[in-house]
Amino acid sequence: MFHQRTSHRSSLSSPARVLTLADYGWDAERERSFTPSRAAGLVPGRVVRAERGLCDVVVETGPVRAVVVPGTGDRVAVRPATAAVSATVVEVLERRTAVVRSTASRDSQGQVLAANVDTVAVTVSLADPLKHGRIERMLTLAWKSGATPVVLTKADRSTDAASAASEVAEVAPGVEVLVTSAATGEGMDALAAVLSGTVVLLGPSGAGKSTLGNRLLGENRLATRAVRDSDGKGRHTTAWRELLPLPHGGFLLDTPGLRGVGLHDADEGLDQTFAEITELARDCRFADCAHTIEPGCAVLAAIDDGHLTRRRLDSYHRLQRENAHAASRTDARLRAELERPKKHGARLRRAIKQSPNFKA
Repeated sequence: MFHQRTSHRSSLSSPARVLTLADYGWDAERERSFTPSRAAGLVPGRVVRAERGLCDVVVETGPVRAVVVPGTGDRVAVRPATAAVSATVVEVLERRTAVVRSTASRDSQGQVLAANVDTVAVTVSLADPLKHGRIERMLTLAWKSGATPVVLTKADRSTDAASAASEVAEVAPGVEVLVTSAATGEGMDALAAVLSGTVVLLGPSGAGKSTLGNRLLGENRLATRAVRDSDGKGRHTTAWRELLPLPHGGFLLDTPGLRGVGLHDADEGLDQTFAEITELARDCRFADCAHTIEPGCAVLAAIDDGHLTRRRLDSYHRLQRENAHAASRTDARLRAELERPKKHGARLRRAIKQSPNFKA
Protein backbone atom coordinates (compact mmCIF):
# COMPACT_ATOMS: atom_id res chain seq x y z
CA MET A 1 0.00 0.00 0.00
CA PHE A 2 1.22 3.50 -0.82
CA HIS A 3 1.63 5.85 2.16
CA GLN A 4 2.08 9.52 1.35
CA ARG A 5 4.75 11.30 3.36
CA THR A 6 3.47 14.36 5.23
CA SER A 7 6.78 16.23 5.31
CA HIS A 8 6.35 17.23 1.66
CA ARG A 9 3.45 18.60 -0.31
CA SER A 10 2.85 16.74 -3.52
CA SER A 11 3.30 18.77 -6.70
CA LEU A 12 -0.31 17.83 -7.41
CA SER A 13 -1.72 19.13 -4.15
CA SER A 14 -2.58 22.81 -4.45
CA PRO A 15 -0.59 24.94 -6.89
CA ALA A 16 -1.67 28.51 -7.57
CA ARG A 17 -3.61 27.29 -10.58
CA VAL A 18 -4.43 23.88 -11.97
CA LEU A 19 -1.66 22.89 -14.36
CA THR A 20 -2.64 21.29 -17.64
CA LEU A 21 -0.84 18.73 -19.73
CA ALA A 22 0.18 21.57 -22.06
CA ASP A 23 1.96 23.25 -19.13
CA TYR A 24 4.02 20.08 -18.85
CA GLY A 25 5.19 20.38 -22.46
CA TRP A 26 2.53 18.50 -24.43
CA ASP A 27 2.18 20.15 -27.84
CA ALA A 28 0.69 19.61 -31.32
CA GLU A 29 3.72 17.68 -32.57
CA ARG A 30 3.57 15.22 -29.68
CA GLU A 31 -0.18 14.93 -30.15
CA ARG A 32 0.28 13.93 -33.80
CA SER A 33 2.78 11.24 -32.90
CA PHE A 34 0.42 9.94 -30.22
CA THR A 35 -2.43 9.26 -32.70
CA PRO A 36 -1.92 5.44 -32.84
CA SER A 37 -1.93 5.24 -29.05
CA ARG A 38 -5.17 7.22 -28.84
CA ALA A 39 -6.72 4.80 -31.30
CA ALA A 40 -5.81 2.02 -28.85
CA GLY A 41 -7.71 3.79 -26.03
CA LEU A 42 -4.65 5.29 -24.30
CA VAL A 43 -4.21 8.87 -23.08
CA PRO A 44 -0.97 10.91 -22.84
CA GLY A 45 0.53 12.04 -19.56
CA ARG A 46 3.70 13.17 -17.82
CA VAL A 47 5.05 11.56 -14.68
CA VAL A 48 5.45 14.19 -11.96
CA ARG A 49 6.28 11.94 -9.03
CA ALA A 50 7.39 8.35 -8.57
CA GLU A 51 7.75 6.33 -5.39
CA ARG A 52 7.45 2.70 -4.28
CA GLY A 53 5.86 1.17 -7.36
CA LEU A 54 3.32 3.95 -7.96
CA CYS A 55 3.46 7.29 -9.71
CA ASP A 56 1.49 10.51 -10.07
CA VAL A 57 0.77 11.33 -13.71
CA VAL A 58 -0.77 14.50 -15.13
CA VAL A 59 -3.19 13.66 -17.96
CA GLU A 60 -5.70 15.85 -19.83
CA THR A 61 -8.39 15.45 -17.19
CA GLY A 62 -6.06 16.14 -14.25
CA PRO A 63 -3.78 14.12 -11.98
CA VAL A 64 -4.11 10.35 -11.67
CA ARG A 65 -2.33 7.69 -9.63
CA ALA A 66 -0.94 4.92 -11.82
CA VAL A 67 0.93 1.64 -11.37
CA VAL A 68 4.13 0.63 -13.20
CA VAL A 69 6.71 3.30 -12.49
CA PRO A 70 8.88 4.85 -15.22
CA GLY A 71 11.21 7.77 -14.56
CA THR A 72 10.04 11.11 -13.19
CA GLY A 73 9.69 13.51 -16.10
CA ASP A 74 8.81 10.74 -18.53
CA ARG A 75 6.03 11.28 -21.04
CA VAL A 76 3.87 8.18 -21.04
CA ALA A 77 0.82 6.47 -22.51
CA VAL A 78 -1.72 5.63 -19.80
CA ARG A 79 -4.59 3.17 -19.85
CA PRO A 80 -7.32 4.98 -17.88
CA ALA A 81 -8.70 3.43 -14.72
CA THR A 82 -11.92 1.45 -14.71
CA ALA A 83 -14.14 0.34 -11.85
CA ALA A 84 -12.05 -2.81 -11.57
CA VAL A 85 -8.54 -1.75 -12.59
CA SER A 86 -6.29 1.15 -11.61
CA ALA A 87 -4.80 3.44 -14.23
CA THR A 88 -1.67 1.87 -15.69
CA VAL A 89 1.36 3.22 -17.55
CA VAL A 90 1.65 0.94 -20.58
CA GLU A 91 4.30 2.75 -22.60
CA VAL A 92 7.10 5.24 -22.03
CA LEU A 93 7.28 7.66 -24.95
CA GLU A 94 10.62 8.52 -26.56
CA ARG A 95 12.86 10.47 -24.20
CA ARG A 96 14.44 13.67 -25.46
CA THR A 97 17.06 13.53 -22.69
CA ALA A 98 17.70 11.28 -19.69
CA VAL A 99 20.05 11.33 -16.72
CA VAL A 100 21.10 7.69 -16.33
CA ARG A 101 23.51 6.05 -13.93
CA SER A 102 24.61 2.48 -13.29
CA THR A 103 22.35 0.60 -10.90
CA ALA A 104 23.48 -0.31 -7.39
CA SER A 105 23.58 -3.97 -8.43
CA ARG A 106 25.94 -3.05 -11.30
CA ASP A 107 23.86 -5.01 -13.80
CA SER A 108 23.52 -4.07 -17.46
CA GLN A 109 20.47 -1.86 -16.96
CA GLY A 110 20.91 1.81 -16.17
CA GLN A 111 18.75 3.67 -13.65
CA VAL A 112 16.91 6.73 -15.00
CA LEU A 113 17.23 9.52 -12.43
CA ALA A 114 15.39 12.12 -14.51
CA ALA A 115 13.81 12.18 -17.97
CA ASN A 116 13.19 14.98 -20.48
CA VAL A 117 15.24 17.58 -18.62
CA ASP A 118 16.68 20.74 -20.16
CA THR A 119 19.18 21.84 -17.51
CA VAL A 120 21.25 19.72 -15.15
CA ALA A 121 22.56 21.76 -12.22
CA VAL A 122 25.48 20.06 -10.48
CA THR A 123 25.61 21.32 -6.90
CA VAL A 124 28.97 21.70 -5.17
CA SER A 125 29.16 22.80 -1.54
CA LEU A 126 32.02 25.16 -0.78
CA ALA A 127 31.63 24.34 2.90
CA ASP A 128 33.69 21.22 2.21
CA PRO A 129 37.01 20.63 0.45
CA LEU A 130 36.46 20.37 -3.30
CA LYS A 131 36.50 16.85 -4.70
CA HIS A 132 37.54 17.19 -8.32
CA GLY A 133 36.83 13.58 -9.20
CA ARG A 134 33.26 13.82 -7.90
CA ILE A 135 32.64 16.99 -9.92
CA GLU A 136 33.99 15.33 -13.07
CA ARG A 137 31.85 12.25 -12.46
CA MET A 138 28.68 14.36 -12.00
CA LEU A 139 29.46 16.42 -15.09
CA THR A 140 29.93 13.26 -17.15
CA LEU A 141 26.47 12.15 -16.05
CA ALA A 142 25.06 15.59 -16.91
CA TRP A 143 26.66 15.91 -20.36
CA LYS A 144 25.64 12.35 -21.24
CA SER A 145 22.01 13.23 -20.56
CA GLY A 146 21.88 15.54 -23.55
CA ALA A 147 20.90 18.46 -21.31
CA THR A 148 23.01 21.50 -20.42
CA PRO A 149 25.05 21.20 -17.22
CA VAL A 150 25.57 24.15 -14.88
CA VAL A 151 27.89 23.85 -11.89
CA LEU A 152 26.60 25.65 -8.83
CA THR A 153 28.91 26.55 -5.98
CA LYS A 154 27.50 27.11 -2.50
CA ALA A 155 29.20 30.23 -1.17
CA ASP A 156 27.69 31.10 2.23
CA ARG A 157 30.20 28.98 4.17
CA SER A 158 33.28 29.64 2.04
CA THR A 159 36.17 31.92 2.99
CA ASP A 160 37.25 32.42 -0.64
CA ALA A 161 34.40 31.61 -2.99
CA ALA A 162 35.98 33.33 -5.99
CA SER A 163 39.12 31.19 -5.77
CA ALA A 164 37.06 28.04 -5.33
CA ALA A 165 34.93 28.93 -8.36
CA SER A 166 38.08 29.32 -10.46
CA GLU A 167 39.26 25.92 -9.25
CA VAL A 168 35.93 24.35 -10.22
CA ALA A 169 36.04 26.03 -13.64
CA GLU A 170 39.36 24.31 -14.35
CA VAL A 171 37.70 20.88 -14.14
CA ALA A 172 34.50 21.99 -15.89
CA PRO A 173 35.41 23.19 -19.40
CA GLY A 174 32.47 24.58 -21.34
CA VAL A 175 30.31 24.89 -18.21
CA GLU A 176 29.10 28.14 -16.68
CA VAL A 177 30.18 28.16 -13.04
CA LEU A 178 27.91 30.22 -10.81
CA VAL A 179 28.71 31.23 -7.24
CA THR A 180 25.44 31.04 -5.34
CA SER A 181 24.13 31.01 -1.80
CA ALA A 182 20.56 30.00 -1.12
CA ALA A 183 20.99 31.28 2.43
CA THR A 184 21.95 34.85 1.49
CA GLY A 185 20.50 35.07 -2.01
CA GLU A 186 23.90 35.69 -3.62
CA GLY A 187 23.91 34.73 -7.30
CA MET A 188 20.28 33.56 -7.33
CA ASP A 189 19.19 36.06 -9.99
CA ALA A 190 22.06 34.95 -12.25
CA LEU A 191 21.12 31.34 -11.62
CA ALA A 192 17.45 31.88 -12.45
CA ALA A 193 18.52 33.53 -15.73
CA VAL A 194 20.34 30.42 -16.99
CA LEU A 195 17.87 27.78 -15.84
CA SER A 196 15.27 26.86 -18.43
CA GLY A 197 12.62 24.24 -19.05
CA THR A 198 12.80 21.26 -16.72
CA VAL A 199 15.71 21.59 -14.28
CA VAL A 200 17.22 18.80 -12.21
CA LEU A 201 19.63 19.33 -9.31
CA LEU A 202 22.35 16.68 -8.95
CA GLY A 203 24.75 16.31 -6.09
CA PRO A 204 25.52 14.34 -2.93
CA SER A 205 23.44 14.56 0.23
CA GLY A 206 24.38 17.69 2.15
CA ALA A 207 25.31 19.72 -0.95
CA GLY A 208 22.36 22.05 -0.40
CA LYS A 209 20.03 20.91 -3.18
CA SER A 210 16.84 21.15 -1.12
CA THR A 211 17.73 24.57 0.29
CA LEU A 212 18.56 25.78 -3.20
CA GLY A 213 15.37 24.25 -4.55
CA ASN A 214 13.27 26.04 -1.93
CA ARG A 215 14.85 29.34 -2.91
CA LEU A 216 14.03 28.73 -6.58
CA LEU A 217 10.47 27.67 -5.70
CA GLY A 218 9.93 30.70 -3.49
CA GLU A 219 8.66 28.60 -0.56
CA ASN A 220 9.78 25.79 1.73
CA ARG A 221 8.33 22.83 -0.13
CA LEU A 222 11.40 20.60 0.17
CA ALA A 223 12.51 19.19 3.50
CA THR A 224 16.05 20.10 4.57
CA ARG A 225 18.30 18.58 7.19
CA ALA A 226 21.56 19.76 8.66
CA VAL A 227 24.85 18.20 7.61
CA ARG A 228 26.37 15.96 10.30
CA ASP A 229 29.17 17.67 12.22
CA SER A 230 30.95 14.33 12.75
CA ASP A 231 31.87 13.70 9.14
CA GLY A 232 30.46 16.61 7.13
CA LYS A 233 28.11 14.31 5.25
CA GLY A 234 24.49 14.96 4.54
CA ARG A 235 21.57 12.65 5.08
CA HIS A 236 18.89 11.93 2.49
CA THR A 237 15.91 14.23 3.02
CA THR A 238 14.30 13.59 -0.38
CA ALA A 239 12.98 10.04 -0.68
CA TRP A 240 11.44 10.31 -4.15
CA ARG A 241 11.76 12.19 -7.43
CA GLU A 242 9.19 14.90 -7.95
CA LEU A 243 8.44 17.47 -10.67
CA LEU A 244 7.55 20.85 -9.15
CA PRO A 245 6.40 23.99 -11.04
CA LEU A 246 8.72 27.01 -10.74
CA PRO A 247 7.06 30.40 -10.16
CA HIS A 248 8.50 31.97 -13.32
CA GLY A 249 7.91 29.02 -15.63
CA GLY A 250 9.51 25.64 -16.08
CA PHE A 251 9.84 22.86 -13.54
CA LEU A 252 12.24 21.70 -10.86
CA LEU A 253 12.85 17.96 -10.65
CA ASP A 254 13.79 17.24 -7.05
CA THR A 255 15.92 14.12 -6.54
CA PRO A 256 17.47 12.32 -3.56
CA GLY A 257 21.14 12.94 -2.84
CA LEU A 258 23.52 10.66 -4.72
CA ARG A 259 25.91 8.67 -2.57
CA GLY A 260 27.33 6.92 -5.61
CA VAL A 261 27.25 7.64 -9.32
CA GLY A 262 28.23 4.76 -11.57
CA LEU A 263 28.73 5.57 -15.24
CA HIS A 264 26.48 3.96 -17.82
CA ASP A 265 27.19 4.24 -21.55
CA ALA A 266 28.87 7.61 -20.96
CA ASP A 267 31.38 7.94 -23.83
CA GLU A 268 29.94 11.25 -25.05
CA GLY A 269 29.76 12.61 -21.52
CA LEU A 270 33.44 11.80 -20.95
CA ASP A 271 34.45 13.50 -24.19
CA GLN A 272 32.72 16.71 -23.10
CA THR A 273 33.75 16.61 -19.45
CA PHE A 274 37.38 16.20 -20.52
CA ALA A 275 37.06 18.39 -23.60
CA GLU A 276 40.66 19.60 -23.49
CA ILE A 277 41.96 16.01 -23.52
CA THR A 278 39.61 15.15 -26.38
CA GLU A 279 40.95 18.15 -28.31
CA LEU A 280 44.60 17.34 -27.59
CA ALA A 281 44.10 13.71 -28.64
CA ARG A 282 43.44 14.83 -32.23
CA ASP A 283 47.14 15.70 -32.51
CA CYS A 284 48.44 12.37 -31.20
CA ARG A 285 50.61 10.41 -33.64
CA PHE A 286 48.42 7.33 -33.37
CA ALA A 287 44.65 7.43 -33.82
CA ASP A 288 44.18 4.81 -31.08
CA CYS A 289 46.60 6.46 -28.65
CA ALA A 290 45.83 5.52 -25.04
CA HIS A 291 47.83 8.47 -23.64
CA THR A 292 50.00 6.28 -21.43
CA ILE A 293 53.46 5.63 -22.92
CA GLU A 294 52.93 6.10 -26.67
CA PRO A 295 55.48 8.16 -28.62
CA GLY A 296 54.10 11.32 -30.18
CA CYS A 297 51.27 11.60 -27.63
CA ALA A 298 50.01 15.19 -27.57
CA VAL A 299 48.24 14.61 -24.25
CA LEU A 300 51.42 13.51 -22.45
CA ALA A 301 53.27 16.41 -24.07
CA ALA A 302 50.68 18.78 -22.57
CA ILE A 303 51.45 17.36 -19.12
CA ASP A 304 55.18 17.87 -19.67
CA ASP A 305 54.74 21.51 -20.64
CA GLY A 306 52.27 22.24 -17.84
CA HIS A 307 49.11 22.73 -19.91
CA LEU A 308 47.44 19.64 -18.42
CA THR A 309 47.70 18.13 -14.94
CA ARG A 310 48.51 14.50 -14.27
CA ARG A 311 45.54 14.35 -11.86
CA ARG A 312 43.18 15.36 -14.68
CA LEU A 313 44.50 12.65 -17.02
CA ASP A 314 44.41 10.02 -14.26
CA SER A 315 40.78 10.90 -13.56
CA TYR A 316 39.98 10.61 -17.27
CA HIS A 317 41.60 7.16 -17.45
CA ARG A 318 39.82 6.00 -14.29
CA LEU A 319 36.37 7.01 -15.56
CA GLN A 320 37.14 5.56 -19.00
CA ARG A 321 37.97 2.19 -17.43
CA GLU A 322 34.81 2.24 -15.35
CA ASN A 323 32.68 3.10 -18.36
CA ALA A 324 34.33 0.37 -20.43
CA HIS A 325 33.66 -2.26 -17.77
CA ALA A 326 30.04 -1.12 -17.51
CA ALA A 327 29.71 -1.55 -21.27
CA SER A 328 31.28 -5.00 -21.09
CA ARG A 329 28.38 -6.26 -18.99
CA THR A 330 26.14 -6.03 -22.05
CA ASP A 331 28.71 -6.95 -24.68
CA ALA A 332 30.16 -10.44 -24.42
CA ARG A 333 32.76 -9.75 -27.12
CA LEU A 334 34.03 -6.63 -25.39
CA ARG A 335 34.05 -8.43 -22.05
CA ALA A 336 36.26 -11.13 -23.56
CA GLU A 337 38.63 -8.50 -24.93
CA LEU A 338 38.91 -6.87 -21.51
CA GLU A 339 39.64 -10.21 -19.85
CA ARG A 340 42.21 -11.30 -22.45
CA PRO A 341 45.11 -9.15 -21.12
CA LYS A 342 44.48 -10.47 -17.60
CA LYS A 343 44.63 -14.08 -18.82
CA HIS A 344 47.71 -13.36 -20.90
CA GLY A 345 49.42 -11.77 -17.89
CA ALA A 346 48.56 -14.75 -15.69
CA ARG A 347 50.00 -17.19 -18.26
CA LEU A 348 53.13 -15.09 -18.55
CA ARG A 349 53.63 -15.03 -14.78
CA ARG A 350 53.21 -18.80 -14.61
CA ALA A 351 55.73 -19.29 -17.41
CA ILE A 352 58.26 -17.06 -15.64
CA LYS A 353 57.86 -18.94 -12.37
CA GLN A 354 58.31 -22.27 -14.15
CA SER A 355 61.51 -21.09 -15.82
CA PRO A 356 64.67 -22.77 -14.49
CA ASN A 357 66.27 -19.33 -14.08
CA PHE A 358 63.43 -17.99 -11.91
CA LYS A 359 64.36 -16.91 -8.39
CA ALA A 360 61.61 -16.15 -5.85
